[in-house]
Amino acid sequence: METKRLTPHNVEEAAKIIADGGLLGIPTETVYGLGANGLDPQAVKAIFEAKGRPQDNPLILHVPDESWLERYCEDIPAVAYELTARFWPGPLTMILKRRDNVPDAVTAGLDTVGMRCPDCAVTREIIAKADVPVAAPSGNASGRPSPTTAEAMLEDMEGKILGIVDGGPCTVGVESTIIDLTVEPSRLLRPGGVTLEELEEVLGEVAVDDAVRRLLAPGEQPKAPGMKYRHYAPKAPVTVVRGDPNMTAGYIVARMGEKSGVLCFDEFQGYFRGHSVVTMGPVNDQAQQAREIFEALRAFDRLEVTDVWAQSPDDEGIGLAVTNRLNKAAGFHIVEL
Repeated sequence: METKRLTPHNVEEAAKIIADGGLLGIPTETVYGLGANGLDPQAVKAIFEAKGRPQDNPLILHVPDESWLERYCEDIPAVAYELTARFWPGPLTMILKRRDNVPDAVTAGLDTVGMRCPDCAVTREIIAKADVPVAAPSGNASGRPSPTTAEAMLEDMEGKILGIVDGGPCTVGVESTIIDLTVEPSRLLRPGGVTLEELEEVLGEVAVDDAVRRLLAPGEQPKAPGMKYRHYAPKAPVTVVRGDPNMTAGYIVARMGEKSGVLCFDEFQGYFRGHSVVTMGPVNDQAQQAREIFEALRAFDRLEVTDVWAQSPDDEGIGLAVTNRLNKAAGFHIVEL
């Protein structure tokens, strides 16, 4: 199969791929997605096959605006519309009660579905033109770092999808925040571009699911993407070192091997001369860390390191999303200093 490169001017061609049951790489503000008709079980099945994704990992439906919620969800709480008014289009996915027209293949058999309106005009145009919701996980092979450019997605999906729309680099860089509105208090299932603090401004109390800080155990069913399995990982094993950046840099220097790689803040690059070093932004710039984290993790595969040591941001703001992705890449192999 040849994967066709499309531009934002090819909306009709891209929409036809979706409407006809094909797979399409789509740009969003978070990461590139692997999109298909979310009402077509066979098209959804093709997503899982292309990614090598476990069948018990639910997908998110992407829609062009909040008016589509009623088509696929029921018992929608008023607070959902408060959230859409503030954060849509944007990096927020809401878990809501699904209608019967949403296939089990999308929800992994759950009675809920994740809904999102991406902050990418061309992708919203494609969805509206296809006139179906687009089911789309991140556009990487399962377990690999998510792609934030079309080129990165093609590393994993060349020849597996009919087309990809190149919308340029993603502006947020980590997947959407997922908030479950079917429970009280609302529960954060995955941190992302909308921060916990921002959610609390609208919702008041927000519970944080255990899966944000640990892997789900065997037999536990994930309610949203990214909760259960080791994700975002380069081929080499990753160890995350948490604590004061000066202390973590010293700890890594004392323990790294000759062919170890290091993921560090910009200010600490000089500590690791002679080693394969990838930076992820300054200590105090969490937004840049979010934009850089996945491409940084992908870089270690090209460097052929034996293992990776990573400094870790703190958990404030979007830093919670960055640390969550790092911890999952490491399979929660974390050293606390």
